[in-house]
Amino acid sequence: MARAKRRGGRANAGSQESQEHADASAASAGSPAPTENGAQGHPSSSHQDDDSCPACSQNEKQEDKEAEPESWVRCDACRVWFHWRCAGKGELEAIDKWYCRPCLDADSKRVITMKPPARKSSRKKTQRDYAGLHAGNESDPGRWLRMLEGKDIKPHSFKRMKGSEVTLEWLESDPTAMTEPVLIESPDGLGMKMPSEDFSVSEVAEIVGEDTPVEVIDVATQSNVPGWTLQKWAEYFETEPAKRDKIRNVISLEISGTSLADKILPPRLVRDVDWVEKFWPSTKRGRGHTYPKVQLYCLMGVQDAWTDWHIDFAGSSVYYHILHGEKVFYFIRPTPSNLAAYERWSGTEMQNHSWLGDMCDDVYKVELKTGNTMMIPTGWIHAVYTPKDTLVFGGNFLHSYNVATQLKVREIEIATHVPKKFRFPFFSKLCWYAGEKYLRDLKAKEEFPSRVLDSVETLADFLVSEARAIERGTEQAKKEAKDQVPSERVKDPGAMARELRWRVKFASGYTSDDETSHHKRKGKGTASSSVASLGEKRKRGVEDDEELRPFRNFKPRLWDKVKEVPVKDETRSLKRKRVVDLDPWVGGEDLEEEEEGEEATIRRRTNVVVKVRKTAKGLERQRLERVTEEWVWGDEMKPPLVSSSIPVDATASLPATVNGANGSHEEGARKEEDETPPVPMETETAA
Repeated sequence: MARAKRRGGRANAGSQESQEHADASAASAGSPAPTENGAQGHPSSSHQDDDSCPACSQNEKQEDKEAEPESWVRCDACRVWFHWRCAGKGELEAIDKWYCRPCLDADSKRVITMKPPARKSSRKKTQRDYAGLHAGNESDPGRWLRMLEGKDIKPHSFKRMKGSEVTLEWLESDPTAMTEPVLIESPDGLGMKMPSEDFSVSEVAEIVGEDTPVEVIDVATQSNVPGWTLQKWAEYFETEPAKRDKIRNVISLEISGTSLADKILPPRLVRDVDWVEKFWPSTKRGRGHTYPKVQLYCLMGVQDAWTDWHIDFAGSSVYYHILHGEKVFYFIRPTPSNLAAYERWSGTEMQNHSWLGDMCDDVYKVELKTGNTMMIPTGWIHAVYTPKDTLVFGGNFLHSYNVATQLKVREIEIATHVPKKFRFPFFSKLCWYAGEKYLRDLKAKEEFPSRVLDSVETLADFLVSEARAIERGTEQAKKEAKDQVPSERVKDPGAMARELRWRVKFASGYTSDDETSHHKRKGKGTASSSVASLGEKRKRGVEDDEELRPFRNFKPRLWDKVKEVPVKDETRSLKRKRVVDLDPWVGGEDLEEEEEGEEATIRRRTNVVVKVRKTAKGLERQRLERVTEEWVWGDEMKPPLVSSSIPVDATASLPATVNGANGSHEEGARKEEDETPPVPMETETAA
C-alpha cells in the first residue's frame, strides 16, 4: 500500500513523519538495492533533501513552502518519497499501490492501483460535502472543474454524420451503428422538429405553466433543491451570471402532454426504434394516460453548471439537441471493467473527491454548439459541463439493438440503491409489451437482423426470470413482478416468456431448448452483431454444419412445392434362404445371394419425392427416395403390392411364419382366410 504524509515547509523539516497508512509490502525482485541506512535508493539519486523530491524542478526546489502543507507519497518499489504534486496524478486518498515513473519503466508488471470503495452501511447518514470541507468551502461549484485540471482527456474520434444519413437502414446495415456517440452538426434531414433558436426559458415557463414545479440541482452539492417553480427558475436563469447567488441546473423537466410538446418531434430514427413508440399500446399513452414519459425533456443549464458522471436510467439511449448555447461532454466507454468501476464509485463518498476517469481507461471530450445534435448510445458513462447559458431539448429511448447493456445498467441501479423515482418508469411492463410483440412476429415467421435476435434472446431470459419471481418468489416479489405484467396482453407470463425464448433461439440457430442447459448456437442471422459490450457469441465453425434439430412443440412451416417423380419398376431373381429370423432383413444395404438359398423373385419399385420451401437463410430442399421390394419364393407370382405407407427412415415388414411357398402357413392346416400375402420391404433415403 502506498504510504502518504503531509508536512509543512522548512519549519517541519526535522519533525517525525506522519504516517496515514500501513507499510507497503516488500519490494519485488529486481528493485533497486537497499542503501546503507536500510531504505531502498532511487536509481537517480542516492539521498533526498528534506524539502525537495527527485521529481522537483529547480524552480520548485527554490520556492518557499513554509505556509503551505505539502502532500508526499512513497514509491512501493524503491521507497523514495515524492511530492504528490510533482509525481502524482488524481486523488492521493484513492491510491492503494503507487510507483514512481522510473520504477514503472523498469518493470512493466508494476501497475498503480486504486483503493476499493468503503463498504456502505444500511443506516442513514448525514450527507456532507467532504470536498468542500477539505477546500474550506462547503458550497464551491468550481471544485468540479478543478478536478479536471491535469487530467488526461482525449479528443474524440466519433462519427460526424449528416441528418439524412441517420436512418434505420444505417442502423441495420452498419454493425458499429449506435455503438459510439454520433455528432450531427445540422438538424437538416433528421426528421426532427424544434422551436426556433430565439426560444427562451421564459417562454418555456409561459407555455408549460409558471406554477409548474421543477426539480433544480445545486451544482456544488449535486443535490436537489426543493420549492422551485418554472416562474422562479425563469427569473433566476435570466439574471446576469455575476449576480446569481449559486450555480444551479435543470435536467429533468419532462414536457410530454404539454403544449410545448406539440412544438417538438424527436428524430426519425428515434421514433423508428423507440420501444414506447413501437410496443406500448397507442390507446394507453398520451394525455391522461400513465406510461413511460421520457421522450421529451427540456434541459436548462446556466454558465459553469456541471452534471457529474452518470449513466442514463436503464442504459437508455439519448438524443440531445442544443437549441442555443454550448455543452462539453466527457465520455467513458461502457466496457465491463469501466461499468464495474462506475458501480464501485457510484453512491459512495468517492464521488465527492475522486475523478471517475482515474479509475477507467480513457475519457473523451466532445464540444457541442448551437444547432448541434448528438446521439448517445446505450450505457455510455458521461459528465457534462456548461460553458454558457444553454437551452437543450432531448429525450431517452430503449431499443432492440443492445438490450444486454440496458439490463446490465438496470442491475447496477439496483445494486447501488438508486431510488425508483430516478429509474426508467414502467421498465418491466415495457419489456413485457416488447416481448409479447416479438413473440407474435416470430410466430408469423418475420425475419430480424442478428443484433435484434441477440437482444430479443436476452429480453426473453429477463422475462423468464420475472416469470420465475411470480411462480417461486416471496410474496412481496410475486406482487411486484405480477403488477408489471400487462394482463390485457399477457395472460400466462411463464408460458409467454418461455415460448419467446424457444422461438428466438430456434430463429437464431440454437440446438436446445432446455431451460437449464448451456445452449449451442449453430449459426448467425442476417447482420453482424453489435459491439461486444458484454461479450460475443462464438462464430460458426466447421462443426456447426450438422442439421439443426427442431425444438419440442415446434411446428415448421409447410412445404412450398412438392413433386413426385414417376415410379420406376424392375424385376430380378436371387437365391436366398426363406425367412426364419427378421434381423438380417432390416439392414439398409442390398441383400446378397446365398449359395444354399432358394430361387426368389424380387419386384422393386422406386419412388422419389422432392420438397422445397423458403427459409430465413435461403432455401431448404428435401429429396426422399423410397424403395419397395416384394420377395416371392416358388413358381407362382402374385400381383405387386401397392403400398400406401408414409415414408420413414428405414422399415422392413415380412411374414411372421414362412414354411410354405409364398410365405404361407403349413400345408393341411391352411384356411383360405388365413392366407398371408407377401409383404413388401421398404427402404427410404433422404438426399
